[in-house]
Amino acid sequence: MRTRITEMFGIKYPIVCGGMLWLCTPDICAAISEAGGLGNITAANYSGGEELRAAINKVRSLTDKPFGVTITVLPAVRVTEKMIEEYFQVCCEEKVTVIEVSGQFATKYLPMVKNAGVKIMHKVGAVRHAKKVEQLGYDAVIAAGVEEGGHPLNDDVSTMVLTPRIVESVKIPVITTGGIADGRGLAAAIMLGAEGVLMASRFIATYECPVHPNIRQELIDRQENDTILMGKSTGIQGRALKNKVVNKILEIEARAGGIEELFPLLSGQRAKEAWEVGDIENAVFYVGQTIGLINDVKTCEELLSGMVKETEALLNFNLQRFN
Repeated sequence: MRTRITEMFGIKYPIVCGGMLWLCTPDICAAISEAGGLGNITAANYSGGEELRAAINKVRSLTDKPFGVTITVLPAVRVTEKMIEEYFQVCCEEKVTVIEVSGQFATKYLPMVKNAGVKIMHKVGAVRHAKKVEQLGYDAVIAAGVEEGGHPLNDDVSTMVLTPRIVESVKIPVITTGGIADGRGLAAAIMLGAEGVLMASRFIATYECPVHPNIRQELIDRQENDTILMGKSTGIQGRALKNKVVNKILEIEARAGGIEELFPLLSGQRAKEAWEVGDIENAVFYVGQTIGLINDVKTCEELLSGMVKETEALLNFNLQRFN
């Protein structure tokens, strides 16, 4: 499957792993890249540039295939502006294949990235932001529908509508995310004009993902209506798995409680421990509606090769059906 995205990144399949705090580590990054996709390291896993550099070198000890780094540019307590600057600097020095940016446009770092010859793409939830990304000189844009886990834009536009709207509005390649978990989603994305897909939640249910087995089983057991948008009162909404702590967050927001009450519940450190010990109820798990499509645990190679075979079969079937 050749698209502008596979050509740009030098990958076999147009399937990209999105950023996942604590989960996108060197082992799963290398496994995805070895399987033909674009693996990912999430920079915020690390307390500074040198720790990120060590992670990059670890990936390179496991694979010689391309991979990317996700850098989230948003106000945070643990990740400082100095750390973000170090992340960009190290990615440029190490010449990773591509940087995925979410949050703010990272305008101050773009000259550094361009001078290093590193590709850069940005995740957006609106046509106006996609146009801005193209104007700034980004190499690709990610159309992120409201179905996605994490922090979808509060415009709340679905992937089915957002993808073709962005495709018709910019000339740079478009990757789509939100609701993609199998070959049907990849085939649909291609028909909507995208040149690749980005997945995150589906990669949690792989053997290489560093999570407790309880988490994988929970994603299999849950359905598409078991996530909810919360955190709207903070200005940065998030889609997360319904559980006790998310219900508590929604209750605090409903009575106009302040950030002082919310912050301890939203803590990334709380989630880090929960991923490891398998505590389903007491941390925020940012997963998308695609959990309704997760029925089993696979290796990354099984997942990607199976997706592509399914996509090709569907596209060929429909060509024959309409000829």
